[in-house]
Amino acid sequence: MNKSARIAAALFVAIAAIATAGCSEADSDDRSPGISKDFRCEKGETYVMNVMVSAHPYWVPVYQGFKQAAEALGCETVFSGTPEYEITKQIASFQQDLVKKPAGVLLHPMQADPFIEPINAAIRDGIEVVTFAADSPKSMRTSYVTSDNVAEAVFAAEEIVKVVGKTGEYAVLENPGQSNHDLRVTALISYMEQNYPGMKLVGRQATNQDSTKAAQATASILQAHPNLDAMWIPEAGSAEGAVAAVREAGADVVIVHADITPATLDYIKDGSIHMSLNPNQGIQGFMGFITLFMAVHSDLIDPFNDYKESGYNPARVPFIDNGFSVITKDNADSFDLDAYMQGRNMD
Repeated sequence: MNKSARIAAALFVAIAAIATAGCSEADSDDRSPGISKDFRCEKGETYVMNVMVSAHPYWVPVYQGFKQAAEALGCETVFSGTPEYEITKQIASFQQDLVKKPAGVLLHPMQADPFIEPINAAIRDGIEVVTFAADSPKSMRTSYVTSDNVAEAVFAAEEIVKVVGKTGEYAVLENPGQSNHDLRVTALISYMEQNYPGMKLVGRQATNQDSTKAAQATASILQAHPNLDAMWIPEAGSAEGAVAAVREAGADVVIVHADITPATLDYIKDGSIHMSLNPNQGIQGFMGFITLFMAVHSDLIDPFNDYKESGYNPARVPFIDNGFSVITKDNADSFDLDAYMQGRNMD
C-alpha cells in the first residue's frame, strides 16, 4: 500500500470512529461476525501523551488534537513527560506512566534506540504505544504519525535556492539523535548536493535545541564565512538563537526552519526569519489518538490477512503523514498560539 493509500485508510478509520461513536446498542448489534460492539471507551479508559521538554509550545496543539479525538470517543487523557531534555528522565517518566496502567501511550521519543526496550516492555505488558513526530522504528510500536521530513527538507532547499540562487553558501544547525531532526538535516544536504552543487555547505554544528548554543554556533559560522547566504534549522529553539547572532553581526542571511514557537512567529512577522515549515500539529495529535485507540481496540478490525497466525496487531499502520504548513508573513496570524488556545485548556 502506498503512502497516499495509507493516509486515506487512516482517515477513513478516523471518520468511521467519530461516525460510530454515537451509535445505539441496537445499531451496534447489527454488525459483522467477530467485530466489537462500538467505537467507544469504557468508563475510565485512559490514554497518555508523553513528551520531553514538556513546557515546549509545540506540544500544545498536538495535545489539543489528541484530546479532541479522545473526547469524541468518551476516553480520558493525560499529558505527561519531563521538563528536561534528558533521555534517561524521559524514559523514567514513560515508565512511571506505565505503572498507572493506561490503555495506551502516544510517545514522542527523544532518541530512537534507548526507547526500544521500554516500548517493547510496555507492549508485552498489554499497553499499546504509538510514536509521533520522532520515532523508534526498531521497537514494537504499532504506528508512527509525523510530517514527511524529507518533503520538508526538499521544500526548504528549493525555497533557499529560489531566494539565493543556485550558487552560494549555506549552513545547518542540528540536533543529533532525534530521528525527525536528523532526517530534516541529512535530506536537505543530500538534495542540495544532488541538485544544486553550486550551493556549498560551509557550516554544520550541533546546537541541540539550545538557543544560546545556536547563537554561539551561528556567530562562529558567520565569522568564518561572512558571505553566508542561508541557514536551514530543523527546529525552532535553535532558530531563535540564530536570529540573535545574525542581527548582532548585521548579516543578511535567509533563515528557514521547521516547527514554530511564539518567538519565531514574531521573527517571521518582522522579517528576521524567512519562513517556517510547521507540521500540522492538531492533525498529528488527532490521528495519533485514533491510531492508538485502534491499536488498543484491534478487535474492531477483522482484516483479510494472516494477522492471527503472524501474531501482529491488525491495527498496525506503519506511517501516517500529518502534513505540514508553510508559515510566512502573509499567514503568520493563523499560527498565534494564544488565539488558538482561547476557550481551551491543557487539563
